[in-house]
Amino acid sequence: MSVVRLLHFRQFKSFALLSGLVGLALTCALPFAPALAQSDYPTKPIRVVVPFPAGGTTDMLARLITQKMGESMGQSFIVENVGGAGGSIGADQIAKAAPDGYSLLFHNLTFSTTTSSLQYAGRSRHDIQKDFVPISVGAYVPMLLLAHPGVGAKDLKEFVAIAKSAKDPMFYGSTGPGSVMNFTGELLKRDAGIKLDHVPFRGAAPLVQELLSGRIQFGGDQLSTSLQHAKSGALRPLAVQSATRSPALPDVPTVREQGFTFLELQGWNGFFAPAGTPDAIVQRLHKEVVAAVKNPDVRAKMELVGAEPGGSSQEEMSAMLREQVGKVKPVIEDLKLIVQ
Repeated sequence: MSVVRLLHFRQFKSFALLSGLVGLALTCALPFAPALAQSDYPTKPIRVVVPFPAGGTTDMLARLITQKMGESMGQSFIVENVGGAGGSIGADQIAKAAPDGYSLLFHNLTFSTTTSSLQYAGRSRHDIQKDFVPISVGAYVPMLLLAHPGVGAKDLKEFVAIAKSAKDPMFYGSTGPGSVMNFTGELLKRDAGIKLDHVPFRGAAPLVQELLSGRIQFGGDQLSTSLQHAKSGALRPLAVQSATRSPALPDVPTVREQGFTFLELQGWNGFFAPAGTPDAIVQRLHKEVVAAVKNPDVRAKMELVGAEPGGSSQEEMSAMLREQVGKVKPVIEDLKLIVQ
């Protein structure tokens, strides 16, 4: 072999060896690239969609919890209110967002009813159990059923008795078709055999105002929405829909205590990420939610508005959602509740 050919051959072998080593290094590094990116999370602000207007219970809790999370994680949490269709418009945005931990959803019990309602109507663009990863419940807030004092009912049993004897239907308000109160009102009509006419509102604030005025006689929302009115006597608290009484209103019985077990639903407000979000990021967010709701200042502010700190595991939250959707969905199909 000539000297020139020998030099070329050696250069080729050196280049091939170098290329192989570089390729091997890149191949070995690839599996670690996502892990490195996730370990740096978060590197930019995190968007949190609240699918209701600003100023309500869910909005307030989202801002309270994420402020503390932002302090701990060193990044801003930007709460964005995207209302409409019982919360489904905001939820749909997050279902379609990149699963990178920078787009989250903070929803409440209405998620179980509106999603089931839209699926029944064939108009749902997302599935609460398939398109989202539950992170943790931020707070438990029971649904509170209320009446105008002029009705004369001291509790839900008395309200039903009065409604049965009334010549004309009473009006009940909800935060919109497919909402928890719409579900509750229609279920009460069916199973308690009373006459009620539905008046939907675009949020809890106008519902409470109409209830205070007496233009509607019955309604309800998360306890925090009307706690001050219930305590002052401006509205009459009839029952909480949770399994146990609320520490904020210990004298108000549960629906189960009054014989209306079919109305029992656990109220909650919790965090979700889009399906496909890396588990390392979800676990980091879960850890931060739990730490935030354990903070004494956060807990004290929650208790002032009748909320109980959450911090559930992912498994606990998933089991709760499965149970609620399993209970709600067949009833919504039977009642033919449709989100407008």
